[in-house]
Amino acid sequence: MRISAPIVESLDTILPDEPLLMMGAGPVPIPAKVAAANGIVINHLGETMSRIIEQVKAMSRYVFQTDSTHIMGVAGPGSAAMEMAVANLVAPGDAVLSVSNGFFSGRLAEMSDRVGGNVTRLIVEEGIAADPDTVATAIATHQPKVLTIVQGETSNTVYNRDLPAICRAAKAANCLVIVDAVCTLSTMPLDMDEWGVDAVITGGQKGLSCIPGVSLVAFSDNAWEKITTREDTLRHWCLDAKLADKFWYQSSYHYTAPVSGIMAIHEALRLICEETLQARFDRHLKCALALQAGIEGLGLDLCVDKASRLNSVVGIHVPKGLNQKDILSHISREFRVEISGSFGLNIIRIGQMGEQCRVHNIFRTIHALGSTIQALGGEANLPRGVAMLEKTLQEYRPVFA
Repeated sequence: MRISAPIVESLDTILPDEPLLMMGAGPVPIPAKVAAANGIVINHLGETMSRIIEQVKAMSRYVFQTDSTHIMGVAGPGSAAMEMAVANLVAPGDAVLSVSNGFFSGRLAEMSDRVGGNVTRLIVEEGIAADPDTVATAIATHQPKVLTIVQGETSNTVYNRDLPAICRAAKAANCLVIVDAVCTLSTMPLDMDEWGVDAVITGGQKGLSCIPGVSLVAFSDNAWEKITTREDTLRHWCLDAKLADKFWYQSSYHYTAPVSGIMAIHEALRLICEETLQARFDRHLKCALALQAGIEGLGLDLCVDKASRLNSVVGIHVPKGLNQKDILSHISREFRVEISGSFGLNIIRIGQMGEQCRVHNIFRTIHALGSTIQALGGEANLPRGVAMLEKTLQEYRPVFA
């Protein structure tokens, strides 16, 4: 018996006539030049690709703020870059301290478990940042060889604002630090070298405003020394950093690189360099503060205290009497704006990463959110929300310029 070809619909009939404005926790809208670059396919080896790779590494050093000569792309989502960092730096039996603020920091702990690390989870109370003194005490107690932490916990919108102090405590104890910067890199300051971070990972689909499925990881010299002096054979082949180094630094074959994704991330990084990090940080801070003011002007409650609040993803308590899924469905259906729920928390999340972070986008989102709350029987002061948003935009003065 032969299997017949299925009858399927073309994408033209599946996709909506009016695309959604993606204002959730990722993926985010991408610039036209990134989209165009993603349509290019060339030989994944050879002189042209080598020139592009050299520029990707140079631009990445700027965005990561590092002199590292161990920056690599990963053919996979941010979680693949996360797994590359963990698999190469956590040897079986290594003591690992995982600072766990939520879902994604918990994923770092799980990955460390899976590669044979002896993992201690330092659970941080919901909605607050990790305390550097508490982390330093845990480092002294458990004497880990590796510490894992997120700069921004996308799942609940918490910002570990004391990351530099935590890194200093780890460095003093000769402990390597892995940082997840998927939602924060290029949206908020991160200085890999000055802070003493040993591995920074990021995905394309959030702060960089690139496509999903292509990521970056940067290793410090100390991290690279551990990678190259390990005597055991890494169980991962595609994620073996020493093999990846052959492609990224020796113009040699590892596996067929995601050529179109490399083109896309080249353009995404180029646009960041063109804008400059300082201007980009100010753009994100300005729009994030305005969005937060607009949300509070509507009469809604933000779920994280200001001191521990991410700029790149904003969390909002679901109003009493309303349902999270109803809000997400209504705002998408009626206003063509897509926002996110969360992982087990009764909150909704609005992204402020890359191309999301534009004034016209936040005005549209505040109007859509306020109107949705009203339509579902909740209370939202829409005129005040818009007024507070506009007032905050007008009063903002550059912080990073």
